[in-house]
Amino acid sequence: MPEPPRSKELPVSLLTNPVMIEACQARDFGRIFQLVRARAGIYPSMIARRCDLTPSRVGEVIAGRRHLLHMDVIERISDGLRIPGHMLGLARRSWETPPSLAVAPREPAEVPASATEPLAAGLPGADVDSILALAAERDLSPSTLDALHSSIADYWRRDDEHGGETLRPAVVGQLRYVVDLLKEQRPAPLREGLHNIAAELARLTGWTYFDACQYNQARAYFTESLGLARAIDDRQFMANVLACMSLQATYQDKPGDALALVTAAQDQARAATGATSRVLAMLAMREAFAHATLGNHGATHTAISEAHTQFGRISAGDPDPAWVAYFDEPKLIVDTGIAHGRLGEAALAEPLIADALRREHQTNHRGRAFHAFWLARTQLQRGKLDEACHSAMDALAPAAAVSSQRVAGHLREFCEQLEPFRREPVAVAFESRLREVLPRQVSGSSRP
Repeated sequence: MPEPPRSKELPVSLLTNPVMIEACQARDFGRIFQLVRARAGIYPSMIARRCDLTPSRVGEVIAGRRHLLHMDVIERISDGLRIPGHMLGLARRSWETPPSLAVAPREPAEVPASATEPLAAGLPGADVDSILALAAERDLSPSTLDALHSSIADYWRRDDEHGGETLRPAVVGQLRYVVDLLKEQRPAPLREGLHNIAAELARLTGWTYFDACQYNQARAYFTESLGLARAIDDRQFMANVLACMSLQATYQDKPGDALALVTAAQDQARAATGATSRVLAMLAMREAFAHATLGNHGATHTAISEAHTQFGRISAGDPDPAWVAYFDEPKLIVDTGIAHGRLGEAALAEPLIADALRREHQTNHRGRAFHAFWLARTQLQRGKLDEACHSAMDALAPAAAVSSQRVAGHLREFCEQLEPFRREPVAVAFESRLREVLPRQVSGSSRP
């Protein structure tokens, strides 16, 4: 019988074992727990204590009778067993060794805990948090749910203005809090409300990872959101999450996946009770994106027509869910232009994107940056070099105001398209302005 390790660290030989790596990538926790037991001498009761799970739950996972899907549980397993975050599709965990030490050719010297965790010493530990949670007031009321919904609306506003990178810790913390509330018995209306809020928080977390181009983490949170919505049979919200996943697939250059996901989204919406015209219009436009990425001209035009038909049926009394309120007329118009742009139909795309950009809210920095870069691309396709460079210059200020890797990607694409014209005075002026406003985008590279 191997002696249990004295530290929390798993053996390097286990973490580099191909079977362990494959199990982590698949999030096969039954296999992971078996390997940890066999190769590290950490038995199920110890796994349960480390990961804040019940021994029976660990046993069910090992036996294959239970699967672990919630992100808070996956993060506890990563932290409890010291499995590096990237192996499970998570962000780098706070306890992980800095990369500069991890690649050292010799064993690193033992570092005092006080040197590696200077901030944690002044904060309460997990045990204290648990004790305080037991003593806290756990009664809920409809006003509590209203407050949580208000905070989500504020998160989305701030996400549009500044990006989601700095918001993510707060959103994940609130998600864990709401999921924890769901562990207790609640009246049906409150329980349904909590599921709805948790699903929205998980989707928002996935969105912040998507906007940062961290696609594995985004997909994990989108999947969690989908499960939370399915638990209360909220088919409209399931359609919303699938639409987000479809959009991500277009960014990952997986148009076939994008079309399959948005088709599933439309199936869920049609099966929902009272699916609104605004929701159906948004989904039709996502379908247009998928077809345009595949190069299906006829299907793209048909989906665009369906989106406009559904949008024309919207009335003031429609019970639209709050999460689809963003899909207003300027959004319909700009998305129509982008769909044409994806097909290479620049003459149709340019006036639509320009019109929507004029009507877009000034505080939506990410949206304005996206759409200004799209306008510049369509103008460049039409041979309007001066107008394209000026539109791209207009995109730089909102791009600098928001932290978004997707925005940075649009900037790089435009710069690549501008490459043949870089000696032209207007292109030189654009690049000079780019270096002034976004120096980090061009530092260390001959091409922005």
